[in-house]
Amino acid sequence: MIKNKHSPQSKDKLKYRINVVTGQGGGGHYAAYRALKAIAEQQNLPWEFQVTDTDDIVTRLSQQNKIQNAYEMFGISGHDLYNLMQKNGWTWLWPFKMRLNKYMMKLNYEAGCEFFEQHWHEQQPDLVVSFMPLYNKGLPESLHRAKPNAPYITVMTDLADYPPAFWLEPEADTHTVCGSQRAVEQAHELGLQPDKIMSASGMVVHPKFYQRPPLDIAAERQKLGLDPNRLTGIVIFGGNGSKTMLDIAKRLERYYSDLQLIFLCGRNREIATTLQQLPGKQKRAVVDFTEDVPYYMQLADFFIGKPGPGSLSEALVMDLPVITECGAATLIHERYNGKWVEDNHVGIVLKSFKQIRKAVEQFLLPSTLKRYRQAAIALENRAIFEVVDLIQKRLKDSRKTQLNSIPVSTTL
Repeated sequence: MIKNKHSPQSKDKLKYRINVVTGQGGGGHYAAYRALKAIAEQQNLPWEFQVTDTDDIVTRLSQQNKIQNAYEMFGISGHDLYNLMQKNGWTWLWPFKMRLNKYMMKLNYEAGCEFFEQHWHEQQPDLVVSFMPLYNKGLPESLHRAKPNAPYITVMTDLADYPPAFWLEPEADTHTVCGSQRAVEQAHELGLQPDKIMSASGMVVHPKFYQRPPLDIAAERQKLGLDPNRLTGIVIFGGNGSKTMLDIAKRLERYYSDLQLIFLCGRNREIATTLQQLPGKQKRAVVDFTEDVPYYMQLADFFIGKPGPGSLSEALVMDLPVITECGAATLIHERYNGKWVEDNHVGIVLKSFKQIRKAVEQFLLPSTLKRYRQAAIALENRAIFEVVDLIQKRLKDSRKTQLNSIPVSTTL
């Protein structure tokens, strides 16, 4: 009789270690991680999550003088500068910061690979999922050195790449999840292995955006001090808010008899306070940081916000047409998002939010708003479920590879 030293039955009772690579610049990376963790819990998957926070690691290695960190001369971390840039609208900084980030990745490549090789030895992941750009060449290389059979999956949290050396890495041994047809085309153009390019139906969105409890919309609006039947827009500029929200409130004041607004200000308490104290006749609800974004979106008729792929995707999953901008002030890696909105006919794209009145006047026409809403409803973004399926497949394939590589012993 031939016996395998490692029983598959007993092995399957163990949890898989899923290591998620994320970072603190903006909210999209951690939002994607929380989405993945939530769906795993809902489906009762045998996954144990580990987090590799690249920003924490960079800070630690910099303090130990193991890598070169140009941001030290500014007295601020790279991710804190990014968040400050978004909060204050300093988008003119981003092209310089992008080039600096890519330069530092090249400068610290070997040191980074050595560190992460040891990191994977300590973490012992069964699979790595990266929601971060810039790292998806060195991290797969270091993982292959430490754990040759552990799969590495890059899940893009942008609708398109900004090559070179941002999301798509032709030399990397990784499966790459692309949330738009443009990203798939870029992956092929850059020479990624075709069988490792996965076309997803959109961006990863938290499963709570798919769960809409029955609500008395009119009654819930009244609880917020809003008119139960008036056209309602929701204004969101990420977890850090933006001064642009104040300008939007002022520009839309003239439509007070036809329009009311919900402002989700994130962690920007200054903007929230200013909006609450802003004089005017327009009804508005001002909300600090909240985890209940789907609830407030359910009370709205359309979305106004920056062209971040996360916020746009959340709004569209909630069937909300969007008003966003794409111009000189838009982050360079998010400029494709405006074209994507227009190509899918799910909203209006402005060169600047200074033109917000023009877009709102269109949405005040019921037939126009209905047309955009129908296009939003027609989108079927199931990316979070597709990513889970991919992870399970790669874990299964990896398990087979490991079992096939285990020597067998013959006993009489």
